[in-house]
Amino acid sequence: MEERYAPGAVEAKWQKKWALEKSFKVTEDQSREKYYLLEMFPYPSGRIHMGHVRNYSIGDVVGRFKRMRGFNVLHPMGWDAFGMPAENAAIQNKSHPAKWTSENIDYMRGQLKRMGLSYDWDRELATCDLSYYRWEQKIFLEMFEKGLAYKKSSFVNWCPSCETVLANEQVEDGACWRCDSDVKQKELEQWFFRITDYAEELLECTEKLPGWPERVLVMQRNWIGKSFGCEIDFPLEKGSGAIKVFTTRQDTLYGATFMSLAPEHPQALSLATTERRGEVEAFIQKVKSTEKVRRTAEDFEKEGVFTGSYCINPATGLRIPVYLANFVLTDYGTGAVMAVPAHDQRDFEFAKKYDLPVVVVIQPDGEPIDPSGMISAYTEPGTMVNSGQFDNISSLAAKERIADWLEGKGRGKKTVNFRLRDWGISRQRYWGNPIPVIYCDSCGTLPVPEKDLPVVLPLDVAFTGEGGSPLARLDTFINVDCPKCGKPARRETDTMDTFVQSSWYFLRYSCSDYTGGPLDTEKVKYWMSVDQYIGGIEHAVLHLLYARFFTKVLRDLGYVNVDEPFTNLLTQGMVIKDGAKMSKSKGNVVDPNALIERYGADTARLFSLFAAPPEKDLDWNDAGVDGSFRFLNRLWKLVAEAMPFISSTTPVDVNSLSDEAKGLRRVVHKTIRKVTADIDERFHFNTAIAAIMELVNAVHSFSPKNLPQNGPLLREALESTLLLLYPFVPHFSEELWEKTGHEGGIEKAGWPSYDQEAAADEELLIVVQVNGKLRGRVTVPVDAGEDSVKSVAFADEKVTAFLEGKAPKKVIYVPGKLLNIVV
Repeated sequence: MEERYAPGAVEAKWQKKWALEKSFKVTEDQSREKYYLLEMFPYPSGRIHMGHVRNYSIGDVVGRFKRMRGFNVLHPMGWDAFGMPAENAAIQNKSHPAKWTSENIDYMRGQLKRMGLSYDWDRELATCDLSYYRWEQKIFLEMFEKGLAYKKSSFVNWCPSCETVLANEQVEDGACWRCDSDVKQKELEQWFFRITDYAEELLECTEKLPGWPERVLVMQRNWIGKSFGCEIDFPLEKGSGAIKVFTTRQDTLYGATFMSLAPEHPQALSLATTERRGEVEAFIQKVKSTEKVRRTAEDFEKEGVFTGSYCINPATGLRIPVYLANFVLTDYGTGAVMAVPAHDQRDFEFAKKYDLPVVVVIQPDGEPIDPSGMISAYTEPGTMVNSGQFDNISSLAAKERIADWLEGKGRGKKTVNFRLRDWGISRQRYWGNPIPVIYCDSCGTLPVPEKDLPVVLPLDVAFTGEGGSPLARLDTFINVDCPKCGKPARRETDTMDTFVQSSWYFLRYSCSDYTGGPLDTEKVKYWMSVDQYIGGIEHAVLHLLYARFFTKVLRDLGYVNVDEPFTNLLTQGMVIKDGAKMSKSKGNVVDPNALIERYGADTARLFSLFAAPPEKDLDWNDAGVDGSFRFLNRLWKLVAEAMPFISSTTPVDVNSLSDEAKGLRRVVHKTIRKVTADIDERFHFNTAIAAIMELVNAVHSFSPKNLPQNGPLLREALESTLLLLYPFVPHFSEELWEKTGHEGGIEKAGWPSYDQEAAADEELLIVVQVNGKLRGRVTVPVDAGEDSVKSVAFADEKVTAFLEGKAPKKVIYVPGKLLNIVV
């Protein structure tokens, strides 16, 4: 056996073998327990980065581990290939998005295969392939038929120079990221998915996802934003009609001294008097050029304009002025806010700026608030004042009583509001899935008949990136006969948001070659839900929420039989270097190709898994990479040196082992136990690898290696080491497994089991006293520290009974012998 480890040759050998034998191809097998493992599929940007290496290595460990334990593992890969980044890159490179995307996929596929990832490549899909997006169009038609897809007017970010809608992320300081033109808010007809119909279920089901990080669930709950409050009508002073508001603070109604409307509010212009109209119109245009995110920032200057109109506070009967305010959005509630400056900070700042009255209606316990001396709003609970019949009761109780009073008077009603808004899916871009809709002057808006699907995205377009989407100028695409009356009609030229494609790809993997519809229900039934999903925390809201919504829609359409797509979710940390996330602009990027070329894929995998737990950020360290490579070389050399002594397949005779040999065997089986738990229960890959390294150290330090009677033990130790290492460094482990005389591949050997007796922790008996008197005995591991001993003692029922709930004044520990609790 070669004494030197040559990763390039070893990895090429096993990658070729896995590919030829389709080692990771999987089919449905009702006799085996399935395990669906998935990492979020990548956007084909052209190159994988170290974040990819880490993310996919994490998944690969789980996949190989589960296969070794007998699971029928589905582990697919594909490409999130539509969307604006491809279009923008194609413009910059004077290419076509289809060509640019295809070339990138080919290159990145090669990179992923070079990492030795255990994907079933036969299930590969790209969302820009007709075989994928045609079925998405069918789903759209079914949603349209159910009223879940509809069109309405909406304000969007519009670049007049590029003639296109921009995502919020593409607006930088109010300007287009590409041409620096001022971005405007433009009202356009847009297609929406009615995700709000599922708001309650989406919220409720966050309580049924114990395998998700609580941080992600909180973010989704906040995004859905369920709140209980009142809708209140403020009648207009002149004419008929009212301004409707939603508030969760009806207890402050008597303190509402003005009304704030969003500039986009449908009543904004109609409420402007003749004298004020010019100023109101100018203000509306000014606000339209400001990003919504900036408008709601705490440090954003609050500005407004008086419309000249008044409405009536339904509680006080007083007229209050109606303003437009730049911090009010139409995206929440009704787009109108009853302004209570004494008890809302934004209203307070606005009132101070425009010299509007401040009326205190809730007083704290203690020193009363004088509105003339206020420097900020009082937002805490307290006692009602200046509130008529509701004076002198708690503000919390007043919420319910005022809500009942409003309902009784017909001036308002209790209601539930959600922050969540329907999902706008229209994109005035070329590189996306065409929306299958036709417009006819006689028949109106019509879905493309199913028999005429798919609506193919034409590739023969003049693609310059100027003048908006080329689809809007392509007569051969636009002009079509009306499917109902036969008269000339026109196609929709908007394409779907790329998040639509990523909202159901995980379902299509179960039947990626199915031609009878979007999904093969029987295969979906076998594989779903995804048992383990892995991806970045940045997808906590949009992608993960949309995927949950789509799963519920497809359930209701009869395609799937599950309520939730992902049983368990792991959000891995970032890869950082020199204290910052890797990026070209910071000059701290590590090229995976160069790393793999120098050290091999297994070293790259090993370091990325060893340097930090998966959910934490990984701080890149060149010395750590080198250390991982040295470890593999050390183990390679150890196996080579042991070859003369491990040829026998005789099992270990435990009774004949020396004390030193028994000690090594104990380390072997404790390591198997720990690594199993670290992978299966906790995903603590870093501590699992550390335990394997300690096992290698124990084998290396085992002095009587060359004694014939220790050959079986040495073989057991090295075999166990290779089996435990396989999910982390598969090429390396396969090669040494073969060189030590095994046939059929290491995965078929299965995951090692441990001897419970050999793996048992040595234990100590600790006497527990309370105030110097014997009150119990507890057993702890021999290496347990003082804190561990205390934890075990305080959890003992006999001991806690004697404590009688009293807090200890002092705890005295005599290591390995006694714990005295003084109360």
